[in-house]
Amino acid sequence: MVDLQVRPQVRVDTSPSRSKRGLSVSWRIIKPLIAIALFLGIWELAPRLGLVDEVFLPPFSVVSEAFVELIVNGQLWEHLAASLSRALTGFSIAIVIAIPLGVAIGWYKPVAEFLGPILELFRNTAALALLPVFILILGIGETSKIALVLYASAFPILLNTISGVRTVDPLLVKSARSLGLPALKLFQKVVLPAAVPTIFTGIRMAAASSILVLIAAEMVGAKAGLGYLITASQLNFQIPNMYAGIIAISLVGLTFNGVIVAVERRFSRWRPQN
Repeated sequence: MVDLQVRPQVRVDTSPSRSKRGLSVSWRIIKPLIAIALFLGIWELAPRLGLVDEVFLPPFSVVSEAFVELIVNGQLWEHLAASLSRALTGFSIAIVIAIPLGVAIGWYKPVAEFLGPILELFRNTAALALLPVFILILGIGETSKIALVLYASAFPILLNTISGVRTVDPLLVKSARSLGLPALKLFQKVVLPAAVPTIFTGIRMAAASSILVLIAAEMVGAKAGLGYLITASQLNFQIPNMYAGIIAISLVGLTFNGVIVAVERRFSRWRPQN
């Protein structure tokens, strides 16, 4: 006889594991916030306790007031827009040029042999060392600053793209070729996805380099930009404004990095997330 008795379903309670995961995620978020709070607390107390000269390092609250004032009167937006337009233009052109060139050099040996010596020559030349050359050739306007950002951003992307393409697992390539994939599909389905993490490492390095180089260029010759804001504030002894400009640069760098990480995750959805 067939037993038609309905047996109760046993449900496994996973709430403890979920709560542990929730606590782990919360702690990962709280830890950096604690570190930032400690840093800002030390910044606030050190001048007030006389550990450092308050004239040269104002308390964080004073710098925050200056930061808000620069936002309200529009000065910060003006300088931020000038810096972002230069940085994003040079950075975008570097991505468009460096990634295809890096793929060609990494995949085709004749291209690598032809361009290798000139790349070795220029990659060991610091971008800031060429700043006077860019100014002499391109002038003191926007073109020289964008060209400098392009130069500083191109090499990290280029070198990491070459490395990413060359370190693709040969077994993956052989398997794809054995399945009859044409060259274009091989790049699209195998080589580029495998090289994406290394390429984005170069893009993140290039983003940081582009901001640092641009700020240095704006300190030398510019009438607007965050670098100009810092230098002008220092010369006019507006020390809180100077630190406000430095904070703005830090926030721009964090935003750049966050956007790039989000884009990398979008292109690396096939990878297991930690």
